[in-house]
Amino acid sequence: MKQFLFAIILIGTLMSCKNTGKNKNNQDDSAGSEIMENKTVEQMAANYVAIDSDEALVAASLMAAPAASRDGCKVIGYNMAGEFVTFREGANEFIVLTDNPKQSGFNAACYHKSLEPFMARGRELRAEGKTGPEIFDIREEEAKSGKLDMGKPGATLHIYYGESDRYNPETHEVEGAHYRYVVYLPFATAESTGLPENPIGPNHPWIMNPGTHRAHIMISPLHNDKKE
Repeated sequence: MKQFLFAIILIGTLMSCKNTGKNKNNQDDSAGSEIMENKTVEQMAANYVAIDSDEALVAASLMAAPAASRDGCKVIGYNMAGEFVTFREGANEFIVLTDNPKQSGFNAACYHKSLEPFMARGRELRAEGKTGPEIFDIREEEAKSGKLDMGKPGATLHIYYGESDRYNPETHEVEGAHYRYVVYLPFATAESTGLPENPIGPNHPWIMNPGTHRAHIMISPLHNDKKE
């Protein structure tokens, strides 16, 4: 009988030790995962550096273009010295307008080349000191008269923007940057497109500036950290 009781006590002790070992291992695994996760975040943060050269500026700004088209885009914009230049000529349908390094944050654009007269006119008027509303009215009148070419209906504008001016030299991604897309349909309306004049939900397209030369479909994808 004593031997039987001793055997039961021994078995219970061994099982208790085994369970304690498992709990310890689980705690170690959890702590290890947390350390690895923190290291990953730190490593990602360490990969971002200042955009401090024309090469870096172009590389980061090309992220505004579709990946398959980046090699053939024409690239224009302000260089690090503050001069508006052509960084390179292009061979496809896209023009990339680099971020202005003299302004805070990051804002690069990629648009269909048929939109260049419209975009160039805007840059010209801004250089003359015209305000946003003045530029809108001038281009509206010129577009209606046929003086200003608004490009092909359905021409797109891709915007890559964010609050940071740092990027990853390996991936060329700008820290915390997001995308927004525009499809130009001059003088289109809610009635002609079937789109609402205001967004009705996340990721939902809508028409902005309806009935004017700047009528366009707005598409603002949800940020990755907000997707379900």
